Formats: sequence, C-alpha cells, structure tokens
Amino acid sequence: MAKLNYLTVGSNLLRRAAGHDRHDPGSRARLGRSSVSRRRHRDVRVLGPYDGNPACVGNGMMGGFNFDTREEVDAFHAKAMELGATDDGAPGERMPGVYFAYFRDLDGNKLCGYKFG
Repeated sequence: MAKLNYLTVGSNLLRRAAGHDRHDPGSRARLGRSSVSRRRHRDVRVLGPYDGNPACVGNGMMGGFNFDTREEVDAFHAKAMELGATDDGAPGERMPGVYFAYFRDLDGNKLCGYKFG
C-alpha cells in the first residue's frame, strides 16, 4: 500500500491525465483518488493551475510513493506506463535494499515509487 499525504501536479491534459471523461470542462480541478487514498484520507490531484496560466513541469518537483513491497512498486510503474507515462528509471535496486521506479506523467512531472528493505 502506498503511503502519501497529498500531492498536486499541474496538467494541460486533464481528461487524459485522469484516464476517463468524468470532467467538468469549466473546472480547473481534476481529482484522481485511488481506493487506497480514500481509506487513508490521502489524495493525488491533477489540477489546472490556479492562476490560469499553462501548467509546466516543476523544476526539481517529484512525488514519492512509499510501498510495502517491490511488487507494488512494479505494479505502480507498469500502470503508469499503461496510461501513457514515460519511463524515467525502470523498477530496480539502486543500491542494496533500496528499490525505486521512476516515470514522468503526461505533462512531464516526475513521480517515483519506492521500497526500502
């Protein structure tokens, strides 16, 4: 199970980022919650920027999701690839006992799944 309090990333492609068409065209917000997130009151939101300007990649921005198992990290990365993300570091051990996977979402934001131990 991933552990994260919250994360927001900007997008210019709200419909594609959410993976479905349940989007109010007049709204800047697009909520993408997982069932895990609802149970733990955690959420990940993909938003149109508040100031109305185009979304752009945050320099140095990266969201990290801590998982209980390496298999969960693999599944997280695989689902991202299935939804159109770009691989930015395939799942694997970076040093003994440190397992990471990186990808960039449709707008180029960098996200990471990891497992220590």
